[in-house]
Amino acid sequence: MNFTPEPLATRWISYGGRSPIISVFKQFHPLNSEIEQVINEQTFPVNFARNKHIASPIMPNRYIFLILSGATHGFIRAAGKKITTWIAVEGELAGTISNLWHGGQSEEYIETIEPVSAIAIPHEMSMYLYANFPIANFVGRQMTELYYQGASERAFIARLPNARLRYDRFFISYGHLLDRVPLKYIASFLCMRLETLSRIRSELASSG
Repeated sequence: MNFTPEPLATRWISYGGRSPIISVFKQFHPLNSEIEQVINEQTFPVNFARNKHIASPIMPNRYIFLILSGATHGFIRAAGKKITTWIAVEGELAGTISNLWHGGQSEEYIETIEPVSAIAIPHEMSMYLYANFPIANFVGRQMTELYYQGASERAFIARLPNARLRYDRFFISYGHLLDRVPLKYIASFLCMRLETLSRIRSELASSG
């Protein structure tokens, strides 16, 4: 997907004068002025409507997106079905994983569930920072660790042997999504039919 970023002179006026990515990176390590300059120049705000494809196998993705508002999900297509593999909301990153950094072909899709405001982070910028600034490598490792933990939890949920166990674990790890994201996406993520998810929730409500 191609974007036309707003001119730098006005790009960050609504964001306190700098890219929100700087604040995210500073949670892990102080940044020098050179890194902040690169981030301000190379990242930019984007907006997507509801049910919009951000990336797909025929629309290669060259960015990771920091979600400022809204919700997205990643999915693959198999046997004629959309299978949700992750769900992301405010403060989280969204991107195709199988072609991370190199921007090649991927079987993954990213689709908005709600209207989304985000900051686009070009892969080329990330690689430049990693190659030239040890601080960026440290921040990248810290963020990768958090992402790995999330991926591990998603894999753990998917391997639980029955629907109730998967739902219970989802409630512990991602309960904040249950009253926000349409249940069809959660059912897909949990490898169950929507009717099964609705039945589990009804049983819990009646026993509760």
